[in-house]
Amino acid sequence: MTYTSPVAEQRFVLDVVSRISELGVDPELVDAILEGAAAFAAGEFAPLNRIGDTVGACWSPSGVTMPAGYKSAYRAYIEGGWGSLDAPEEFGGQGLGFAMQTVVFEDLGSANMAFTLCPILSGGAIEALHAHGTSEQKAMYLPKLVSGEWTGTMNLSEPQAGSDVGALRSAATPNGDGSFSIKGTKIYITFGEHDLTDNIIHLVLARTPDAPPGTKGISLFLVPKFRPDANGSHAILNDVRCVSIEHKLGINASPTCVLSFGDHDDCKGWLIGAEMGGMRAMFTMMNNARLNVGSQGVQIAERATQAAVAYARDRVQGKPIIEHPDVRRMLLRMKALTQAARALLYAAAARVDAARTGDSEAKAYVDLLTPLVKAWGTDIGCEVASLGVQVYGGMGFIEETGAAQHYRDARIAPIYEGTNGIQAADFVGRKLTGDGGAALKALVTQARVEGADEPGLLHLADAVERVAEWMLLSSMEDRLAGSYPFLEMTAAMAAGALMTRQSKTAVARLAAGEGDSVFFKAKVATARFYLDHIVPETCGKAASAMAGAAGLYTLTAEELAA
Repeated sequence: MTYTSPVAEQRFVLDVVSRISELGVDPELVDAILEGAAAFAAGEFAPLNRIGDTVGACWSPSGVTMPAGYKSAYRAYIEGGWGSLDAPEEFGGQGLGFAMQTVVFEDLGSANMAFTLCPILSGGAIEALHAHGTSEQKAMYLPKLVSGEWTGTMNLSEPQAGSDVGALRSAATPNGDGSFSIKGTKIYITFGEHDLTDNIIHLVLARTPDAPPGTKGISLFLVPKFRPDANGSHAILNDVRCVSIEHKLGINASPTCVLSFGDHDDCKGWLIGAEMGGMRAMFTMMNNARLNVGSQGVQIAERATQAAVAYARDRVQGKPIIEHPDVRRMLLRMKALTQAARALLYAAAARVDAARTGDSEAKAYVDLLTPLVKAWGTDIGCEVASLGVQVYGGMGFIEETGAAQHYRDARIAPIYEGTNGIQAADFVGRKLTGDGGAALKALVTQARVEGADEPGLLHLADAVERVAEWMLLSSMEDRLAGSYPFLEMTAAMAAGALMTRQSKTAVARLAAGEGDSVFFKAKVATARFYLDHIVPETCGKAASAMAGAAGLYTLTAEELAA
């Protein structure tokens, strides 16, 4: 099937949720970006989605080759400047903000999720280098990363150190000339090797000599595939080797690499930021990357929903199956969840831009919402993709229809950039208590204001407040045991407030006879479904959130395995 970007929906959410006019982006420019990104995504990235899945990235001892068509599409991406919207202007970026870049990445990811991982990782590398690099590093690397001429990666995981980053063993030994010799192995490195660009800039976590154990002893290094020679030209092949790529459930066009550094003791890297300040520098890259992964839930949900609606209109079982009540229920659930996740994502993205101006309230809002967007958004992507398969029926289980690819591609998003369990632990461990619950209280207040006429949403807000109070008085084990249902409740409440705001705006515009009445009627109905179905379901999770940890430990490991 073809993919069409939901331009009207995106523009409406930017206006009503992101309040893009307050971020200083010219309205005509917003429209031009939305229309241009939609055309580009449909014309360049979407047609490659199928070959990316069936052929995928191919490894050989000489490197990784992308499927046919990917190099030319990436070249068009560079020429269109689609990856530079949020990049700093002094290094060739457009300085239009994270909110606008989020919309473009949503379009590209809905068209081709696996391909879009490449520019997403580069954006994170740009942010980390801009925040922590030296002036020389910025001048040398940022212009080409911003333009897309080079791409960037993030190297954390090792065979013995996945989520436990503090257990990594990669070593960095000073050479006496400002460079370090890097040695070690990294796994699960997205686009760690490819043939799209002439150079790849790896950001690598490693330990310097005598560094303390754990995360405190980790530093961040810039390790280019081709390093600079005496003249500053990146002409020397660094000692970085792609040993293999993984054979995965999905996102087959994204090479997930095992990288070996320093096999021949000739891998050079340069320190980014302070020695043993690696985690601080890396989290600059990871925080917005987590929002971008949350966006992947929206991306797949949008694509799966479009495909399911199109199939349901054409498939006849006595009558078109879109006329059957249970199919309508599934389709409306898909639409409601997708739009709710998009609203939460766009709200967070807009506050990222506000936080960059020094707005402390915006920063607290982003910090709180980041684990919600990442975890809840990606689980929604999986649920909606699964519903898409169900709408197709038996044909959904057949690879040729494409519904199965959505399901397979979506499944990685709850895992990487910190599993959703880690997001929930962060939510109740740091985000809830860091300010004594102030940011959460503000979120609850927002839900009550927006949902003053919605009893279900008010009930959910009360439940969130009740669980939060219980959490703040409970042991960490009890908090962690209920962390995920509490995260779901909070995310559903926050999104419910935003869906209510959109519904009210749509009702007002219908009454005034403004705009597209079909769009606004659909928006009202979709929000109503969310408030009548999703909100009550989620409210029921309060008991699970407050059940405590005791039940998790009544069995020994041996008994649990029996």
